[in-house]
Amino acid sequence: MRFASGFWWYALPPLLLAFPAFIVSPTLGVLFVAAAGATLFFFRDPERTPPFSGIVSPADGTVSEIRTEGDRIRVCVFMNVYDVHVVRSPDDGVVESVDHESGGYRPAFSKESDRNEKVHVRFPDSKVTLIAGAFARRIHPYVEAGDELERGERIGHIAFGSRVDALLPPEIDHADLRVERGEKVTAGETAIANGDVGNDWEWEG
Repeated sequence: MRFASGFWWYALPPLLLAFPAFIVSPTLGVLFVAAAGATLFFFRDPERTPPFSGIVSPADGTVSEIRTEGDRIRVCVFMNVYDVHVVRSPDDGVVESVDHESGGYRPAFSKESDRNEKVHVRFPDSKVTLIAGAFARRIHPYVEAGDELERGERIGHIAFGSRVDALLPPEIDHADLRVERGEKVTAGETAIANGDVGNDWEWEG
């Protein structure tokens, strides 16, 4: 099993503490081992097989909102703590910029989460936004400006529950959507919209 980058920083401390804890109390030792196991489960990073066409979900979870912003559609995916938290590229494209935006740590399912800490991964005509939540205090982007990505390729990881938004290209309208609010999606595999715009996208704004 592959794990997300940096997983040892979280899994190793409880694992090391388990050995002296067993001396004090077998129950306490088991709790530390369980904590390490739960951390490894959270940081799992399974392989994914993208569909031949379509814009895919950037994250595992549930579609929490679909809204129109000007001539664009934003698809928001809420990730529970048991979901895989590796974020993937919705389509082929070249990363134009990776920008950090400071903010708070409201629960990712609330409307106030729009003001949370974020990392924006901008493609020529789309954007993926990784949003911190109440417990997700670490956003780890894997990419930088100039990287050329394929559909479903890993672009980052969020530690411990959060939300990921995909701002779709302006040529995608509601008739092109293939998901609806409340639907479960899988990063890199579930097509959220028709279209193969890829490297022909041009970022506006």
